[in-house]
Amino acid sequence: MTEIQQMAAAPGDTTTSTTEDTRTRVVERDVMTPFDYQPRTRLVFGCGTVGRLGALAAEMGCRRPLLVADHGLVTAGHVALATRHLAAAGLDVVHFHDFDVNPDTTMVEAGCAVARPRKIDSIIGLGGGSSMDCAKGINLLLTNGGRMEDYRGYGKATQPMLPMIGVPTTAGTGSEAQSYAVIADAATHMKMACGDPKAAFRVAILDPELTLSQPAYVTATSGFDAIAHAVETAVTTRRTAVSDCFGREAWRLLDANYETVIDRPDDVEARAAMHLGAFYAGLAIEQSMLGAAHACANPLTARYQITHGVALAILLPHVVRWNSATAAPLYRRLLPPVDAAGGGDPGERLATRLRALASHAGLPDRLRTEGVDPDDLSLLAADAARQWTGTFNPRPLTVADALEVYRCAF
Repeated sequence: MTEIQQMAAAPGDTTTSTTEDTRTRVVERDVMTPFDYQPRTRLVFGCGTVGRLGALAAEMGCRRPLLVADHGLVTAGHVALATRHLAAAGLDVVHFHDFDVNPDTTMVEAGCAVARPRKIDSIIGLGGGSSMDCAKGINLLLTNGGRMEDYRGYGKATQPMLPMIGVPTTAGTGSEAQSYAVIADAATHMKMACGDPKAAFRVAILDPELTLSQPAYVTATSGFDAIAHAVETAVTTRRTAVSDCFGREAWRLLDANYETVIDRPDDVEARAAMHLGAFYAGLAIEQSMLGAAHACANPLTARYQITHGVALAILLPHVVRWNSATAAPLYRRLLPPVDAAGGGDPGERLATRLRALASHAGLPDRLRTEGVDPDDLSLLAADAARQWTGTFNPRPLTVADALEVYRCAF
């Protein structure tokens, strides 16, 4: 038994009580957590809704939008489709495609260089989280100046920002529902969360048919990212009644449909459920933030270029086991009623389910198979302990704790 499993199963730990009183106290504490919830994004959901892109942009007063989409979206034909809808509404579209997964500060600045001389009046993010984040980053710098580093944290923009529309083509990050841009430092490759209320999309168009073109690997990794969002938002120290509402519904949709989209990628109904689940998980993040799994995943992407969803698939079950010493009653609420009523540690049962989902998608379960050097685990742990997301974890994440998570996942 690992140290994490021993801590989760420690005798006499009243935080893992299965009594009704304990569950009631957890629910009451969530209800009593103060929050300020203001929906900033209009959601347009359904098959074929991308056809409304031009009309919605014109309704917002857009005349010359910057269309931010990576080269894969050009190849898939989504850029041409979006451009046709925008042109049909009389809009003059400016294109920016020169960025990659995990957009960095240099890529954002390149987008600004394209946009400035063309005097754009709006921005459209088309694609996965990379497109969404890059669009927000460009908007921040175009309207408020400075560098991306200036906006690390939340609420640093002092000037109005351009109106934006988000059109996700993956069911993953839920960035279309958030006011954060996650941008990597070009020098260190470490991700920075840069948020502001003004950085939220005015409109999000969720057309499940756009996700049918996803490669199987993207479906698997982006889908697990959404799953991790639902699980982590359920237990953070900032969770509220609102985040609990969105996060638990996100988990229900994602858990029920992830294996289906892996096995039957043309199942539009399952794709729609995943699309909506990812959006709900993004709404939950706005209220609750994330936790230790994301804090430990980001250094793996920075140092080893491990795909974010892969890193989460490896780490999340171990983090759940470790957190369960504190968060067992909260994890129990994610289990099916039959499992929730049973004995044993809820964190262990949830971790088992998460591993089963990842294995079904063919995602790895060990860091050693992804080329991680065991001698780097201490450096990774130090990086993880400095991640902002880790500060919201239900258990404080120290360097020693992060190192134990990495060792268990190795």
